Amino acid sequence: MKVLYIHNEYSRPSGEEHASGEIVDLLREHGHEVRWFKRSSAEIANSKMGMIKSFFTGIYNFSSAKELEKVLLEYKPDIVQVQNLYPLISTSIFKPLKKHKIPVVMRCPNYRLFCPNGLCLDNSGDVCEKCWGKGKELWCVRKNCVNSNLFKSIGYAARNAYGRISKNILNGVNVFIVQSEFQKKKFESQGIPSHRIGILPGIAPVVTDNENDKIGEDVVFVGRVSAEKGIYEFIDAARSLPNIPFKVAGSLDESFKMPKELPANIEFVGFCKGEALNDLYRKARIIVVPSKWYEGFPNVIVRAMLLKRPVITTNIGAMQSIIDNGINGLLIPPADSLALTKAVNDLWNNADLCTDMGIKGREKADALYSREEIYNTLMDIYNRAKENRDTIG
Repeated sequence: MKVLYIHNEYSRPSGEEHASGEIVDLLREHGHEVRWFKRSSAEIANSKMGMIKSFFTGIYNFSSAKELEKVLLEYKPDIVQVQNLYPLISTSIFKPLKKHKIPVVMRCPNYRLFCPNGLCLDNSGDVCEKCWGKGKELWCVRKNCVNSNLFKSIGYAARNAYGRISKNILNGVNVFIVQSEFQKKKFESQGIPSHRIGILPGIAPVVTDNENDKIGEDVVFVGRVSAEKGIYEFIDAARSLPNIPFKVAGSLDESFKMPKELPANIEFVGFCKGEALNDLYRKARIIVVPSKWYEGFPNVIVRAMLLKRPVITTNIGAMQSIIDNGINGLLIPPADSLALTKAVNDLWNNADLCTDMGIKGREKADALYSREEIYNTLMDIYNRAKENRDTIG
C-alpha cells in the first residue's frame, strides 16, 4: 500500500513529530511505501513577514493545493494520512484529495479542530472549552489564548473558524484518529459521528531491555518545556526537594520563562532522542508528566513503562487511563505543586516500590501498546476510511 503523510512540522522538535515518525516507521516495517508531504513552521520562525504570511496561509493556501495535486498525480497514493495543517498547508489540501477520491484519515493528537490553540487551556492555566460552545472561536480572541499574542490569537481563531464553517475538514476526512476513549467522547460531543472516529493509542517506541532492573537516581521531566506541560510545578518540586536530582529533557517553548533563581538540583539537558533518551530513562528513578491539559497520549509515558520506570502524572485526559494509580505510578491533581512534591518524595524514598511499579508498567505496555497491536488497529482504521470514502461530504 502507498501512503502519503501530510504534516506541517513545528518550528522546534515536539512529541507530535516523534509520533508521526513512529507511524511512518511502523508502516515501512510492514512493507508499505510512505512518502511525506511536509512544510515546516521553521520557515517563518522569528520573521515578521513570515507571521503575516502565515496569517493568510493558515486560512487557505492555494499553493499547497496545487503542489499536492502534482504529488497525487505522480505518486498515486492508496490512502492519505493528515496530521497538522497549520500554518503553511491549510485545509486547501482537501480539495484535490476529494477530486481524486482518495480515502483520508486525520490523526488528532490534540483538540485543534475545536480549540484554536489545541490545548483547551487558557492563559490562566485553567482547562477551557469556551470555543466549543456559544461564541466559538471568538473566545480565543477575547481571552487572547495564543501566548498572550493578540495577532496570533486572531490568526488562530480565523483559520479555525474558516475550517469549521467551510466544513473542509469535516467533509474531507473519512476517519478521525484519536488516542483515547476520553478524547473520542470529546470529539463526539462536538458532532463527529462515532463511526468516523478510530482510537489509536501511542506506538510503543523501540527500546532495548534494561541490562538489569536496578532503579536510577534522577527525577526526570521529558517533553516540551512549557507551562501547560507542568514545567513550573516540576521546578517547584525540585526547589522543595533540594537533595533529590531533577532533570529536564526537551525543547524550550518560546513562551517559557526561565526562573531567575533556578534550584541548584535541577539540570536542563535539552532535546534528547534515540539511545540518548533511553539512557536518560535508565538513569531515572521516576518519570514525571505533570501536564495541565488534555494530553492525547504521551509517548513519554509509554517509553517509561517499557523501560520499567514508574510515572507520576496528572489525573486528567488520557493519562488517567494509562497509569493505574498505585500500581504502575501515581496520579495527582494538575497544577498542584504540593501534591507533586509529596508524590516525588514518597516514591523516590521507596526504591523497591519504584521497581515494582516499573515492572507492572512494562507488563501493561507489552499487553496493550505493542507495535503489532497498534499496526493492526491502524490497518482497521485505514479499511474503515476506504469504506467511508464515497459516503461523506
